Amino acid sequence: MDFKIDFLDHVAIRVRDVEASAAWYETVLGLKRYQLPEWGDYPIFMLAGTSGVALFPASGDDPEVDQASRNVKIDHFAFHVSREAFEQAQRHYDALGQAYQFQDHHYFHSIYTRDPDGHTVELTTLTVDSGEFYNP
Repeated sequence: MDFKIDFLDHVAIRVRDVEASAAWYETVLGLKRYQLPEWGDYPIFMLAGTSGVALFPASGDDPEVDQASRNVKIDHFAFHVSREAFEQAQRHYDALGQAYQFQDHHYFHSIYTRDPDGHTVELTTLTVDSGEFYNP
């Protein structure tokens, strides 16, 4: 391979209400809003450091997609957090009344929640030394 990918930059998602979604990502996940005049109204980037989501308006004229479908679509996206931040996030979600589901993936623990449009957002943390998972 002639090149190496460094990290996930962003996932672009279509949302019903861009401002409501931007507020949710800021309040629930603490992402920072970037809206640059050179790009116009869209996209609005919601970033944690250099990774995040790009929000675009959905078209209300297109047929609705069944959110429960496992057909072709973005299934979910994940942000990696430290173990301490993972525990803080659970307390934060509890304080907000934000529903979430915990899953033990052996090497990782994850919590899953949904944004205002039903996109599944995962926060995940390693439960083992990073070398044990990434460099077996």
